[in-house]
Amino acid sequence: MSSSMHVAKTGLTAQQTRMQVIANNLANVNTVGFKSDRVNFESLLYQITKVAGDQTSEGTAMTSSLALGTGVRAINTEKKFSQGSMITTDNALDIAVDGDGFFQVLLPDGTMGYTRNGTFSRNSEGSMTTASGYVMQPQITIPSGAAQIAIAQDGIITAMLAGEAEPAELGQLTTATFANPRGLKPLGENFFAETSASGAASVGVPFTEGRGKLVQGSLESSNVNVVQQLVEMIETQRAYEVSSKSITAADEMMRYISNNL
Repeated sequence: MSSSMHVAKTGLTAQQTRMQVIANNLANVNTVGFKSDRVNFESLLYQITKVAGDQTSEGTAMTSSLALGTGVRAINTEKKFSQGSMITTDNALDIAVDGDGFFQVLLPDGTMGYTRNGTFSRNSEGSMTTASGYVMQPQITIPSGAAQIAIAQDGIITAMLAGEAEPAELGQLTTATFANPRGLKPLGENFFAETSASGAASVGVPFTEGRGKLVQGSLESSNVNVVQQLVEMIETQRAYEVSSKSITAADEMMRYISNNL
């Protein structure tokens, strides 16, 4: 009976983990560039008492094993990098990536962060930064008084400068892609970090070599499907209840034995 309680307990832990992932997805439903998570599970080791093929008599053998499972555990969480819908903002420095690719941002510790959040602005020196003031890479400086800032689909930034008759080119935005984006390490603040599982960043011009195009004046919304998450929440709640009833049932069986034997 204690074994069945332990198995049921692993089920409770697994469903608690899944509920935390669902809650985080729903909490970030309005976070720009957020990618939803899912949790993957695997069964624990089996206690095999009899093996399929063991001889039961002369000329006969067992057709299946006697194997008792010991429960379940969460093995990893996985980001879903499907495209989020576009939100039009009409802000010249709001940029969305339509397709594959991440913006590159220099983090305070000197490492490179990768993000799908294209909410950019200018700091006191005119450099393009995130809302937290982290400088975008490659560093683009927009002079004071620049007007009609335009960002092409391939990342070329132009603007009308004082005293100029034609738009001046201010720089070239690049995006990074990865062989395995699911291997990226989430850091919070909408940032990811490169890992050995993700592979090295491949940096290049947007809208080339399979990279997505840039859309100025728009932001990519979260790709969280609220209806799907609510369905999964109910499913998780029911699974949690069933596992808890397994513990109750095992306890009642032990109580029956204690009172009647």
